[in-house]
Amino acid sequence: MRKIRARTRGIECRLVARVTTLEKLSAEWRPELNFLIGACDPNEVATLHQLRAAGLTNIIRLSRALGIEEIDGPTVVLQSEDLKEGDVVAVADHMNHAHVLYRLADQHHTVFLTNRCNSYCLMCSQPPTPTDDSWLIDEALQVAAHMSDAPAVLGFSGGEPLLLGDRLREILDAYTQLPGDTRYELLSNGRLLANPIIAESVLKGLGTRVTWMVPLYGHADFLHDFVVQSAGAFEQTLAGLLTLRRFEQSIQLRIVLIRPVLECLPELCEFISRNLPFIREVALIACEPIGFALANPELTDLDLRDWSGELGKGFRALQRGNIPAILMNTPLCTIPENLWPHAHKSISDWKRTFVEECSNCAVRDDCSGLFSWHRPGKQAIKINRIEGIINV
Repeated sequence: MRKIRARTRGIECRLVARVTTLEKLSAEWRPELNFLIGACDPNEVATLHQLRAAGLTNIIRLSRALGIEEIDGPTVVLQSEDLKEGDVVAVADHMNHAHVLYRLADQHHTVFLTNRCNSYCLMCSQPPTPTDDSWLIDEALQVAAHMSDAPAVLGFSGGEPLLLGDRLREILDAYTQLPGDTRYELLSNGRLLANPIIAESVLKGLGTRVTWMVPLYGHADFLHDFVVQSAGAFEQTLAGLLTLRRFEQSIQLRIVLIRPVLECLPELCEFISRNLPFIREVALIACEPIGFALANPELTDLDLRDWSGELGKGFRALQRGNIPAILMNTPLCTIPENLWPHAHKSISDWKRTFVEECSNCAVRDDCSGLFSWHRPGKQAIKINRIEGIINV
């Protein structure tokens, strides 16, 4: 998640707040919400003091480059980039930043629910921890309350959200009841849906606005279970997929392209076509070079050019089953040109970058780019500028 350098005074405990202006405060104000209000000139500061004196204790001054002696009352002083109207952030005195939980102007939006997980995937970009982080549930509910507008798509991730039990349904209800037609995408390994009690509590009456994004890494138990490092996960995942089907939920299967998965990719895609025809689509995803991927470079550090044959066979197997497929996190120069129409600009705004070789590339505007933690020259992936005008 994006963090912006900031100093905070007068906010002892971490709280969630919406960024707004003095002009819009009267229309947006609700007693249960917190507001960050830009106030720099003397008139704005005086108005803010008057509002606080009148009992509006849920407003916080937002400013830049203040000296300590200038801080009067709860204040957030930005030290790097600006916050925008509609942003939802978390702030506290013990933090040296404002934590942006929702940015209205972003293309990609994700709410992080937990860092706990019941799998231990070889390439996990967010290595799980056993720590109780249930406070994230309450914060996610606060984010929903503070959103002034709803995006087209919003995602939920972890860790494994199903570990939240009934509280996951509480979160889903809070968001799906917001105004607008937002589509929600929930990243989950689906294993706990094999439990009928959990399945009933989370899925009954949920509706169809949520897409479940479930990983599958092999067409046999020993393949999938090896990648997720959990015995029995394959059977539980298939049971979870069938449960989602029974509750008429939309499903995107996710396949992260690491060596043991690519070695059996055509067979896996054939398995999906034959046995899981209800899948809405399959996403084939280039590995994110962070977390456990750095600890397993012999399995995760590769150049997709070397696996063009497997990618082509996998796509053809899915096409035979009439199952749509997309590519994610894949720079266009690393995949065959015939697959470019399937490649999506999927890397979140705040962690996407381009390298020097991308300068003046003919297809840069259509490319996913790279993760900002990509290490040029130190990873197997090779970026090559594409010359000339090519229709993607």
